[in-house]
Amino acid sequence: MQRIRLRRQRSRFPLTLSRAVLLLTAALLVAVSSYTLGYRLTWKDAKEPDFASETQQIISSVKPVPPGAPAAQQEADWRRMVGRISKLARRYPGHVAVELEDLGRGERWTYHPDELFPSASLIKVPIMACVFAKIHEGGMSLDDIEVIGRKDRRSGSGSLKWRPAGTHMTVRELLRHMITESDNTAAAVFIRLLGYDYLREHFAQLGLVKTSISRQGMSLRSGRVANENYTTAREMSSLLERIYRGQLVDPASSQTMLDILREKKAVATRLAKGLPAGWEIAHKTGLLRRACHDSAIIFTPRGPYLMTVLTGRNPNYRVAKSFITRLGHATFPFWGARRVRIAHHRRRGHRRSLALRD
Repeated sequence: MQRIRLRRQRSRFPLTLSRAVLLLTAALLVAVSSYTLGYRLTWKDAKEPDFASETQQIISSVKPVPPGAPAAQQEADWRRMVGRISKLARRYPGHVAVELEDLGRGERWTYHPDELFPSASLIKVPIMACVFAKIHEGGMSLDDIEVIGRKDRRSGSGSLKWRPAGTHMTVRELLRHMITESDNTAAAVFIRLLGYDYLREHFAQLGLVKTSISRQGMSLRSGRVANENYTTAREMSSLLERIYRGQLVDPASSQTMLDILREKKAVATRLAKGLPAGWEIAHKTGLLRRACHDSAIIFTPRGPYLMTVLTGRNPNYRVAKSFITRLGHATFPFWGARRVRIAHHRRRGHRRSLALRD
């Protein structure tokens, strides 16, 4: 009896081995395909570049501009700040574009402002602008009630995917979800209501020459898509500046858009992380297909400024988010921040923070 059992076990062994070989071959094919499609399977987090020393140099070298300082002093401090930021951007192990503008003085600095990046959820800002264009035309109202259909549901960001099909929401509520939660289902509802042709036509009317939108680009897949949504730091900054100045669609629409962008997000991340007390931010982030972005208007006691940071081909999202936060912190002293706290990091169980004073 024991010999019969032993023979059966031996007969099963080649079958088990062949299955293991097949599984190993399949895993290797998935890995190779992943690289071919333009994304990585990350077994270990990429080592984060140490920007602490560079950030310390920036903060120590850029002094707060005292009220009423001579224009020459302001210009010198501005050049010193953007020079340091440029150095950080050049060292970053990925693609970077930056646009920085003092909305009071009109001073502007750019770094690769016209380079194309996958827009990720930044595309929701021009979608919001198109909704207000439709309202301005009389074809829609903020108080209109729309139905979330089963086909509108999208995975990823936002809470509306958990609502039952047939849920009723006003246009205003859907806009708030789309911006404050970056809700993909809300964006899908607006795309269904407006249509891609309307969106493309009005993107052009808004002056968006390089910012594009397509059905494939709205896909949430992590690998490359055939027809990507693209944008640039210059065009995203232009949209936010026109919203701030009341020039996008009409003054009332611009104010409502600014109020929505200004609403506090569930988590303070990227340019919103570590804002000094008394400062506020109106912004939209994006994260998809190795792209990580933030475009913001930051309100300080010394006046508002605009900052857009786009990153692509990032080592990983944690590194990208931290980098954007550090670039934001590098601007704080110029607008009078007395204390800057660099983002906390957890690495192998250790927590590290750096607090600096001018």
